[in-house]
Amino acid sequence: MEMTPGFIVIRDTTPAATIPKGAVVAMGNFDGVHLGHRAVIAAALQMARVHGRPALAVTFEPHPRRFFSPNTPQFRLTDEAAKLRLLAGTGLEGAVVMTFDKARAGTTAQDFIHHELIERLGISGIAVGYDFHFGKGRVGSPSLLVNEAPRLGIEVDVQPHVDIAERPVSSSAIRMALAEGQIEDATSMLGGPWFVAGEVIHGEKRGRDLGYPTANIRLDKNCGLKHGIYAVRVGCGAQRFDGVASFGRRPTFDNGAPLLEIFLFDFNRDLYGKTLDVAFIGFIREELKFDGVEALITRMNDDSARAREQLAIAAGAFPKLGAVG
Repeated sequence: MEMTPGFIVIRDTTPAATIPKGAVVAMGNFDGVHLGHRAVIAAALQMARVHGRPALAVTFEPHPRRFFSPNTPQFRLTDEAAKLRLLAGTGLEGAVVMTFDKARAGTTAQDFIHHELIERLGISGIAVGYDFHFGKGRVGSPSLLVNEAPRLGIEVDVQPHVDIAERPVSSSAIRMALAEGQIEDATSMLGGPWFVAGEVIHGEKRGRDLGYPTANIRLDKNCGLKHGIYAVRVGCGAQRFDGVASFGRRPTFDNGAPLLEIFLFDFNRDLYGKTLDVAFIGFIREELKFDGVEALITRMNDDSARAREQLAIAAGAFPKLGAVG
């Protein structure tokens, strides 16, 4: 039985000889891998099919904005690992992860095209979004690629913006939706629920006494998700569990550092040390301070019932993730 090859990740240190030449690439930062990004990826997949070539994503880590504004907190929709898993779920054969550092920031657009895309990757075609810029001073643009294409012998596809309700889909629009608890808007722009992955850590064990034992995950400190109560679907390996989660500072107790606390329905296994994928399906309410434990438990029972309703409506909703490497 032949194993299907996994999604390959090519880095700056990958020997040139091992890179599949003649690939079609979809190039972008791909934060969130939203519908606009998926249109670019679909164009690359289509071009690759027509020419019988492999299709790869070309992306940059850390996010260039992190390099240019290191002191500005940046709410990323997907860290590198999450981004690669989403890219692996699109049908692409791999991703080229280019380290975004001082040297790369100083590379001219022309040098980038010649050295990186043509010489090192040997691309036969490229798809980009209408607003993707690259190279020193962001001089590299879709129109530059289109103008250079005949001379370089590559095919170029530029995708227009994808609109939902007459608003362009963008990573920043999705960040704003999540910051306002507008989960449905974020889901529609992403083409699936937004998710985070993290390891279950030991909390204060308070939930256990309340009859709501929780699995706790510390999110990135720049996570801009609105504090509140959410309906969530949780992946542990290939298994899926429904639950309700609180993201915030626990005002009834300690107002501590923001924590994601997940209560899984009809579940009583130990999850410490396990990595969970938590998909946000619906927003239930803002974080509140309760006068006492009784009031809190009553409200948690209500939250759970509402979460079950939202999850039943969104049966099966979960991000499409692929295996990397």
